[in-house]
Amino acid sequence: MKNVNKSAAVGMSVLPLKYSTALKQAVAPKSELNRWLFGFVVALVLLVWFGGGSSAEGDSERLSLDLVDIPQIVLDQDAELARARNRNCSYWDCFNVYRCGKRSVGGGGGGGGLGGGVPGPAGGSGEEQQERMSIYVYPLKEFVDGGSHKQAFQLTKEFYTILKTIVDSPYYTANPNEACLFVPTLDTLNQNRIDVNLVGKALATLPYWENGENHLLFNFIAGTAPDYNTVLDVNTDRAMILGSGFDSWTYRPGFDLALPMYSAILDHHRPRRDQERKFLLVSSQLNIFQRQYRIMQELTYDYGNDILLLQRCPTSTVKAEAEASLVGVGSASSASSDESPEEMLKAVKDVRCNFPQGNEYEYPSVLENGQFCLVARGVRLSQPTLMDALASGCIPVIMADNLVLPFGEVLDWDLVSIRIHENNLHSVISTLKAVSKERVQELRAQGAYYYDRYFSSLKKIVLTTLDQLNDRIFPHLSQTYNHWNVQKTQQSTQNPLFLPLIAPKAQGFTAVILTYDRIESLFILIQKLATVPSLQKILVIWNNQKKSPPHPSLFPKIGKPLKVIQTAANKLSNRFYPYEEIETEAILTIDDDIVMLTADELDFGYEVWREFPDRIVGFPSRTHVWDNATNRWRYESEWTNQISMVLTGAAFHHKYWCYAYTYSMPGNIKQWVDDHMNCEDIAMNFLVANVTNKPPIKVAPRKKFKCPECTNNEQLSADLNHMVERSACINRFAEIYGTMPLKTVEFRADPVLFKDNFPEKLKRFNDIGSL
Repeated sequence: MKNVNKSAAVGMSVLPLKYSTALKQAVAPKSELNRWLFGFVVALVLLVWFGGGSSAEGDSERLSLDLVDIPQIVLDQDAELARARNRNCSYWDCFNVYRCGKRSVGGGGGGGGLGGGVPGPAGGSGEEQQERMSIYVYPLKEFVDGGSHKQAFQLTKEFYTILKTIVDSPYYTANPNEACLFVPTLDTLNQNRIDVNLVGKALATLPYWENGENHLLFNFIAGTAPDYNTVLDVNTDRAMILGSGFDSWTYRPGFDLALPMYSAILDHHRPRRDQERKFLLVSSQLNIFQRQYRIMQELTYDYGNDILLLQRCPTSTVKAEAEASLVGVGSASSASSDESPEEMLKAVKDVRCNFPQGNEYEYPSVLENGQFCLVARGVRLSQPTLMDALASGCIPVIMADNLVLPFGEVLDWDLVSIRIHENNLHSVISTLKAVSKERVQELRAQGAYYYDRYFSSLKKIVLTTLDQLNDRIFPHLSQTYNHWNVQKTQQSTQNPLFLPLIAPKAQGFTAVILTYDRIESLFILIQKLATVPSLQKILVIWNNQKKSPPHPSLFPKIGKPLKVIQTAANKLSNRFYPYEEIETEAILTIDDDIVMLTADELDFGYEVWREFPDRIVGFPSRTHVWDNATNRWRYESEWTNQISMVLTGAAFHHKYWCYAYTYSMPGNIKQWVDDHMNCEDIAMNFLVANVTNKPPIKVAPRKKFKCPECTNNEQLSADLNHMVERSACINRFAEIYGTMPLKTVEFRADPVLFKDNFPEKLKRFNDIGSL
């Protein structure tokens, strides 16, 4: 492997030396004492190096990727060959899950989100424990044929980067006995650069091969001419293939993993996404099928201003061999090359000519001129054009019917691309012209997000791969759809729940009553709540630290569980704390003076919440309006048909929002609410609307929510500054969020037959209040 060592100095970063090499360079001792001291130091170094710590994650125990003196393994002609690839493998019969989960790690981030830089599912303190998979990487070895001395594979810089990324990741373990997955150091990225027979023999020699169980093989280019198979033509037995170009026939769902066709040219090209788009569609592939090319030629005559059709120039300005070495690891800038990728890129320019004029355009810069970029099936199913288009801000138009898209199990490609059937190429222009400007902006923005987070470097591709594998192995800790597909802004939270279409009815709701010292109305409210069939439990949050709550014997005797919780400080946010006593998904937050609601109204409100479990559903509603005179938002409590808020003084919501309010509220909103003793209900409406992008739901026609028996002038709403401060809250919260998330609607939910003249026995909810 002398050629490998030579290129290491050119195309790779400086590699760490083995400790033995460092010791050889040490100064020799000149006296007996020095020799004794030298021996002591060497022994100490060896002790620290090999026995200083049992953790497999210590830097001293990580695999050495030094390319100097790689051991050579000679494969005899009659050496055992690994068994053929098992086409029927699935996660349930070819994967040994019992190898995994032997190691627990600190929960301060977990294994998730490594590729995107987002904390993992634990998200807690370092004291929490969370499982994650562990990956063992075999030591580097060179495999050669015993007779011809032919190498089984050529080590490429890309594969070296993959190995280094895995070894440097939190998933790595140096102990094969605790490993969940195994990565052979056989470079199978490009089938054109391997001997499939020798690689099959080399796999069979691996000490932990065991028919390929729990082994990972990376591949970007599979198959060779003339068949161009879509999966690696190597005997891999039960090993999992992480490759690009899978079709629906060769891909084993939930077992293999689809990767992008890596485009090395983008490591050195920085496209401009804000470029003005001159063409509706750019077709830049050189290997498009003749039938498809003829259709594109016809479309070019009809839509000359909309299509840029590119092919190889008549007088070739492209060095095909050099180009192949830079795109899609066609010869992944090989470690055996004497030139670095940077030098090769300077020497080679990929110039393509358009049809029919023959004007020259440089690739991939030309993609910056297209609003949409055609990604068609070529001789190979997967194409690097997909990644080139995303990098250039050009929306991919994918025309490969059975292509398995990269990371398709977790990424929603409908958010970033347009997919058309191969037989519908003739109508592609009319299809693209029907896409609205808003949709184009959304597709381009999401495409840029995907590329920057998952595809912009080989390291990110590998880390995303490891994250997805970890989600498979530990589904109870797996990331949600939102984690993979929704951009997280600094000033917003995301709902991690997949709520059912209709919440279970039997569970019922927990009533959380915030009170200070209005004992009489509190007792009346408790008695009324106890008559609601769907009530499961009542929590009384006593917010008065100067006065103890009434003795339990003084509370009304009801047939439902009741508990009083005395708070440590008088804060309005105490009503939204996720108390461990709340065992239901539904929570009714209600003020102690809201005694006018009937049992039918409350039961109906809960039924509406069951159909809309991600929203605030309740009774008193308010809205916000824009004041042109002051250029600010104004809180409006007049009786209008429009609503944008449902006040949490009498409202149902999911218990998740208590966690989000307490732990994930953007900015200093929660602290501000507690300091000013106002606007906690507005803050909750902002939070829910910002996450769901949906308005709240008002139920029943009642608009008057005053307590006739209450004459306490200390109510917050009695303050003359109350309305002014509520308007200030809206403006402050909108500034913190950076937008106005509240949605205004004209909608109210009433019971069926509510206003119809039917006998009461035919109506489920009869006792509904009026305006």
